[in-house]
Amino acid sequence: MQEPRRAVQSKLKDHRTNHFIKQNIIRGEIAIQNHGQSGPGKSASLQLYSSTAVDPSTGKGKMSEKARLKHGKSKRHDGVKTRIYKIKIHVEPDFGIPGAFLMKNKHKNTFFLESATLETQDNQIIYFDCRSWVYPFKKTKSGRLFFSNNSYLPNHTPRALVKLRQWELASLRGDGTQVRKEWDRVYDYDYYNDLSNPDKGQEHTRPVLGGSELHPYPCRLRTGHPPSNTEPSAESRTETINLDIYVPPDERFSPKKLSEFISNSIQATVHFIIPEAKSLFKQDSSSFESFDEIHDMFSSKGGQAVGGKVREKLKGKVREKLKKLVPNVLFKEISYAGKEDLLKFPLPQIVTENELAWGNDEEFGRQMLAGTNPARIKCLQEFPPQGRNRGSTIHASHIEHNLDGLTLVQAMNEWRIFILDHHDYLMPYLSKINTKGVCAYASRTLFFLRADATLKPLAIELSLPGSSEDTEISRVFLPAKKGTEAALWQLAKAHVAANDSAYHQLISHWLHTHAVVEPFIIATRRQLSVMHPINWLLRPHFKDTMHINALARSILINSGGILEKTLFTGEISMELSSELYKEWRFDEQALPADLVKRGLALEDPDNPNNPSGVQLLFDDYPYGADGLDIWQAIKTWVTDYCSLFYKDDYSVNSDVEIQAWWSEIQNAGHGDKRNEAGWYKITTLLDLIEALTTLIWIASGLHASVNFGQYAYAGYPLNRPMLCRKFIPREGTEEFAEFLRDPDKYYLSMLPGRFQMSLAIALIEVLSTHTSDEVYLGQRPLLECADNGVQQKFSKFNEHLHEIEKTIIQRNKDPRFKNRSGPAKIPYKLLYPDTSNAGSKWGITGKGIPNSISI
Repeated sequence: MQEPRRAVQSKLKDHRTNHFIKQNIIRGEIAIQNHGQSGPGKSASLQLYSSTAVDPSTGKGKMSEKARLKHGKSKRHDGVKTRIYKIKIHVEPDFGIPGAFLMKNKHKNTFFLESATLETQDNQIIYFDCRSWVYPFKKTKSGRLFFSNNSYLPNHTPRALVKLRQWELASLRGDGTQVRKEWDRVYDYDYYNDLSNPDKGQEHTRPVLGGSELHPYPCRLRTGHPPSNTEPSAESRTETINLDIYVPPDERFSPKKLSEFISNSIQATVHFIIPEAKSLFKQDSSSFESFDEIHDMFSSKGGQAVGGKVREKLKGKVREKLKKLVPNVLFKEISYAGKEDLLKFPLPQIVTENELAWGNDEEFGRQMLAGTNPARIKCLQEFPPQGRNRGSTIHASHIEHNLDGLTLVQAMNEWRIFILDHHDYLMPYLSKINTKGVCAYASRTLFFLRADATLKPLAIELSLPGSSEDTEISRVFLPAKKGTEAALWQLAKAHVAANDSAYHQLISHWLHTHAVVEPFIIATRRQLSVMHPINWLLRPHFKDTMHINALARSILINSGGILEKTLFTGEISMELSSELYKEWRFDEQALPADLVKRGLALEDPDNPNNPSGVQLLFDDYPYGADGLDIWQAIKTWVTDYCSLFYKDDYSVNSDVEIQAWWSEIQNAGHGDKRNEAGWYKITTLLDLIEALTTLIWIASGLHASVNFGQYAYAGYPLNRPMLCRKFIPREGTEEFAEFLRDPDKYYLSMLPGRFQMSLAIALIEVLSTHTSDEVYLGQRPLLECADNGVQQKFSKFNEHLHEIEKTIIQRNKDPRFKNRSGPAKIPYKLLYPDTSNAGSKWGITGKGIPNSISI
């Protein structure tokens, strides 16, 4: 019996040997980041799909046998511990070229697959830039598919990869059901029905934003949380800050970034917690008693020892208040940080060189062109300014003496009267807003463009609703240098700054960047394969946006969130942003179109010196000048890139994925605007280029310009208070007598209280901080694309940005351009790409354009 068995074993061995002789071997390396867990090792397996040979039984590419990860070796890559596994895969001689692989994780832990590199027997190298989490198979019930770095339009997809391409896209689309789990990779749409917390009480009920004519809004990612107990249309919420809200794995912060974000938030939180503790011993009002007290909140050295009495109070009431707001793990970190004697905020730039710059009229005007909200001001087309229901009460007699020798008609004809308008959209809400100690006006502010291109304030009109629906009560304030009129003028400027601060946070920053981009991300994941060249183009511009938006819904913009606590708009903040979404048009987000609409530029399509197609009204508009340079660099790069893949308009029009993508953006993601103007047709290559340029500009340049200068300007509350607690007193009243007795004290009592002010500064400090893993415009991982043509075009883009940096430096040095520094002596660098230092400098830098809306 032994001899026959040995004979059979010998024949099987010969058969296996002959079988392997007929096979080819593909070798490779798999790079997996080590995030404090053991690597998957043999628990993870990989199977290749051919891109050239079709399996007739499945219609997909032929599959290789399984290869397991073995013998991983650790190394550091870009400061991250990485484990490299060697693999050897046997394939049939007719297998062809690998185009995808399926990874199965039978390990209990999740791991981050960074990249894979394969080498065929004829020395062909195939790259896979994966950068994705691979969850255990027992949770996902499926393997994870990765495609090589080759890009194909849908009708150019290798036949062996067509079904895989379709299957991968289908797997990412949700069906509008089920609660999403951490490991799900599902992108589905939902309305903003998660801002309320009705189970906590009626005062925490907010309208659902999106899906109605009354409250239109861009869609957000669906999480599938169950409805609240008391209001089925609202999602349920936790009592504590939820850091675990569902975000698809590939959209989440890296562990390193999340750690930094929490750390930054903790430090900022301690800044406002400790001053609040100090205020608990005060017997009087929570108002500041002097300007020096406000200035004393800051330290150029960044910190100062805290007395034991303060620490004791921190352990009392304030800690108990905070414990109700944050999860236990975060509370422990805050408790620890509270022992580090961190008390003072860093000194904002607005007062670093000139402590009085915040009150200067020229600086007030300059910030409308070069501050943190430079895209609201516009050229006045009609005098007096007209509103929806009635005109302004500013008369020619108020301003014509202050036009540097021009008549009002001359100034208007020369386009030299400008307006910062926060009137019409606010007026219907003031009755709701002016409760609970908030005192707000709807404002109009006029400026005159002087010969040196600086803006001189001319008049401020502050309005309140009258006794009947169609009436208003308005007051006009004029600039003054001394006396009572000068003190009243400072009060009026504070109210304008509060208007502008709320508009900046809710509209310029949140709505016009964060909120409007999220539907584009969802549609891209659902409709554009990772093999699609436009998916590759957009990928870096979506980094971390969904995660920061999810955190914002949990912490910032929700009922009782930080913005409701710090902005004068309070609980109607998001309702107000919905109202202003009604005015939003995608095509007007293109910078040239925006500048022309606001009268800050003229169309100039045939001038070779203006490739953007517009000419600025005056050169010393820092946001406009630098922005147009960045816009044109992006557009040139997008044009060069798209031209590599689309040869004519027909190739765009026949691209089924790009057409489905654009249709879904309009009809689902921004579905409340599906029937409105403003959407490109995307039937031509030029339309596609314009749409992509606009999207990338919003995610990079526009967001950088309105976000990373916040601490420099709004970090000092005297410069940009977020709310006012008193109206401007009228003559003959007790309040006016109080004002006359001590105008400075009245001004301070009008500003936010200590806790609100500290909380606002803490928020702005976090929002203004670059994290160390930021990827900036002109940068992206080298492995992402093996195509030499693309690399060449991208290098050209990078060089273009370097040239812009040199131009910005020269502009900032040019004494003719007074708006580029101003009385505060803050050089305008909010649109300075900072390509050479990006990644090595982080924190509050006030410069650098990240690829994406990542904070």
